[in-house]
Amino acid sequence: MRIADAAAFGAEIRRQRKKLHYTQAYISEVTGFSVSFLSDLERGKPTAELGKALYLANLLGLDIEVNPR
Repeated sequence: MRIADAAAFGAEIRRQRKKLHYTQAYISEVTGFSVSFLSDLERGKPTAELGKALYLANLLGLDIEVNPR
């Protein structure tokens, strides 16, 4: 899947989290990330911390790949 912006990335994080039947509260407990951070990330807030976002994507079983156009 091609991700072109923060909103698309957040939507994919939300889709995968729900597919795994995880709540934001559960992810918060496991990672130590606040529920407000998770909510902001899933809504596509462009200032979300990249390191946390990548960690969460990997935790949810998503691979991140960067390819030249």
